[in-house]
Amino acid sequence: MKIALFGAGSVQFGYGTLGDIFQSKILEGAEIALMDINPESLEKVRSTAVDFINKKNLQFSITATTSSEKALKGADFVIISIEVGNRFELWDMDWKVPLEFGIHQIYGENGGPGGLFHALRIIPPILKICSDVDRICPEATVFCYSNPMTAIVTTVTRKYPDLKFIGMCHEIASLERYLPSILKTEFSNLQLRSAGLNHFSILLEASYIDTGRDAYADILIKAPEFFKDEPGYSDIWEYTRKTGKIPETEGSVQRFIAASDENTTIGREWQDRTLFKEILTRFGHLPITGDSHLGEYIGWAWESADLQGIMDFYSFYRYSLSKSKPKIELKLKERVVPVMEGILSDSGYEESAVNIPNRGYLPDLPSWVAVEVPAIIRSSGIEGITFINYPKGFGALLRNYTGVYDLTAEAVLTGKKEYVIQALLANPVISNIRRLEEMVDMMLEQQSKWLGYIR
Repeated sequence: MKIALFGAGSVQFGYGTLGDIFQSKILEGAEIALMDINPESLEKVRSTAVDFINKKNLQFSITATTSSEKALKGADFVIISIEVGNRFELWDMDWKVPLEFGIHQIYGENGGPGGLFHALRIIPPILKICSDVDRICPEATVFCYSNPMTAIVTTVTRKYPDLKFIGMCHEIASLERYLPSILKTEFSNLQLRSAGLNHFSILLEASYIDTGRDAYADILIKAPEFFKDEPGYSDIWEYTRKTGKIPETEGSVQRFIAASDENTTIGREWQDRTLFKEILTRFGHLPITGDSHLGEYIGWAWESADLQGIMDFYSFYRYSLSKSKPKIELKLKERVVPVMEGILSDSGYEESAVNIPNRGYLPDLPSWVAVEVPAIIRSSGIEGITFINYPKGFGALLRNYTGVYDLTAEAVLTGKKEYVIQALLANPVISNIRRLEEMVDMMLEQQSKWLGYIR
């Protein structure tokens, strides 16, 4: 068995994914092919991995290459987690340039104009990897952690409809982080199902396993009081600045709770969740993520999201990555390894969230858009769970954005600037179009190294 990791020179992705793989008994004996375009960072990860294997006497082998073809030859699984250029410099540009042109986007990573330019940069190199997969190891299953997830999966599966391509995201971990405290029960006692678009989904079903009783009514009653006072990223950033400690947050199932002698709570209610509150109370369903992600797809988010909390998250996130010292641990952190194990063992277990083409799973959404749904994992493939009666209100919000993904895919696949303009005009976040084309031209020029194919 061979597993190829693309973007393995990133110590966060490389070390984290290696630790996930190394703790698996089912994957024992696999060759792990590390691939990255940066030979220096790749060698660092390779040597650390080899030392770890030898120290722990693990049954894995490691190879490393800057060649996509060598990494993919004989691969059974491919895991992609890549970015292009300087991530934060480009993210700042995606976020702040549209603001200068009067466009009220709250985050600029996955939705709105920032998410569009991010997609235009990142999708072409992922398509190149997928082209190589299609040619060299077409039976391989490809997992992708890169963002913007929905735009990537929609475009890749449009170009390569027969490719087994699955988007993975850890936002679903928020349910394990908060629901046990809200419901006063173990997470293992909860049967949950969620669905929507990536970073734009809601909890649909909740019940107690021990009694079979519905748990959603309890969530709707108890969640508002819980989240009103729950610490957010403004608290976390203040805590980090004052103590120098960096709590684990991304994908973590643990709540942030400062020690009594480290209390740095700033006292603002509904931190990171003032937009979340509107969805919870007006649409009657619990969102899976907070304001920074939800607000990228909703036109009225600028007036309702916790903008300070979003800025504090961004500051904390940049700082934490600059100070982090990742290491390989025999500890499962992400969900891709259980999915690979499920495929190999034909387990038939239900994975809580995968991003795959909408083959009727959410009937009110187009078939070509990638949706985030739970799925049954078997050796024959990954089969999403269907939700016939998806909530009409939240479903309408999802439909408002699906056309943007259609036009984004066409812009990438054709290289036509007109589709870029149309994707912005169709975007619910856009309300000021007077200098729209001027903004596009500026972004195309400033990011010409990656966007030169757009004409």
